[in-house]
Amino acid sequence: MRMAEYIIIGNGVAAIGCIEGIRSVDKTSSITVISEEQYPVYGRPLISYYLEGKTTLDKMNYRKPDFYESNGCRVLYGKRAERIDKDEKNVLLDDGTALPYTSVCVATGSTPFTPSIKGLETVQSKFSFMTLDDSLSLEKALNKDSRVLIVGAGLIGLKCAEGISKRVGSITVCDLATRVLSSILDNECAALMQARLEENGIRFMLEDTVTEFNGNKATMKSGASVEFDILVMAVGVRANTALVKELGGEVNRGILVNEQMQTSLSNIYAAGDCTEGMDTSLGERRVLAILPNAYMQGHTAGVNMTGGRELFDKAIPMNSIGFFGLHAITAGSYFGTDEGGEMYEERGDGTLKRLFTKDGVLTGFILIGQVERAGIYTSLIREKVPLDSINFDILKKNPTLFAYSQNQRRKMLGGVV
Repeated sequence: MRMAEYIIIGNGVAAIGCIEGIRSVDKTSSITVISEEQYPVYGRPLISYYLEGKTTLDKMNYRKPDFYESNGCRVLYGKRAERIDKDEKNVLLDDGTALPYTSVCVATGSTPFTPSIKGLETVQSKFSFMTLDDSLSLEKALNKDSRVLIVGAGLIGLKCAEGISKRVGSITVCDLATRVLSSILDNECAALMQARLEENGIRFMLEDTVTEFNGNKATMKSGASVEFDILVMAVGVRANTALVKELGGEVNRGILVNEQMQTSLSNIYAAGDCTEGMDTSLGERRVLAILPNAYMQGHTAGVNMTGGRELFDKAIPMNSIGFFGLHAITAGSYFGTDEGGEMYEERGDGTLKRLFTKDGVLTGFILIGQVERAGIYTSLIREKVPLDSINFDILKKNPTLFAYSQNQRRKMLGGVV
């Protein structure tokens, strides 16, 4: 019997999940990983911590250095998959090589979105902040007097600001949104995080953005001018969908996948930030570019590529963030009273908890300052646990397993109570 030939396009967390998913079923068939970057898989969220001096390049490895070898994988570093020939069942590389496949997983991630701004080409020292190479290039440009302008007050832009804050003269962050982290936090919670950033020297220009660059001078929508030495573009990202779209596969903002991570094309799967799947907390399809989901999607794809069966049907948005010692964890969807939802709120000294419920289940939460045991809330959302089946009044105050019945605890703990 001919052995299968698995190809994974991409070398991020979704690819690692895919490798481990394949090997959980098929121990011997060949796995080839196509990696545009020259590095083994690393934790992308750690690139800001590297600049901050909180980690090293060696410690950024997501798996041990011998991970690929121990799993019988061949990794092609510095190679790009140009297209998939679904008729011949080959993946064609940028050097002309054709790699045959039995099944393929597209785990191509996302690419920074750069808006069209007049004069952007006149800026000499400009950077993105998505990859290790971005971080290393930015590091070379920094000095203690650098004036840095960051366009984008989302997670990428703000983590960049934190990472370089002690290495530069000044940092200005601008964004058209009315608040920082606008896709993650509501107004009041965002204000708490913004205040901590401002306490550490970060300057904000919200509801404002660049309309024109002239060398190292930015003209803002408000009419203000900002002079800078280094520009970081962190406006957002777009899913890398081209490989599937060019084949006629179903694509929206991301590659459409089902609960088995299958695309609309035979023997072609997709996982990670390039995909669009069902957000169970919202009941709608969306791109969920989040590390835990990427891994679980990859594992699911890997199992199903072998002919096994695994479903990933509990995807929800999740974020674990922190700036200068103030930490926040969020998950799920926030429904207002006009949407039939309710919110429980609890405030403390430097802490804020908001739990969002609708139709008898927990749909989302925001925890700031006190984030311990957030996983219990996350599990309630993923599993859609009816709140009338537990003691939710206890869980509101303290996320503990004792809010569950003895039978529920026994099931959750594998028979141990």
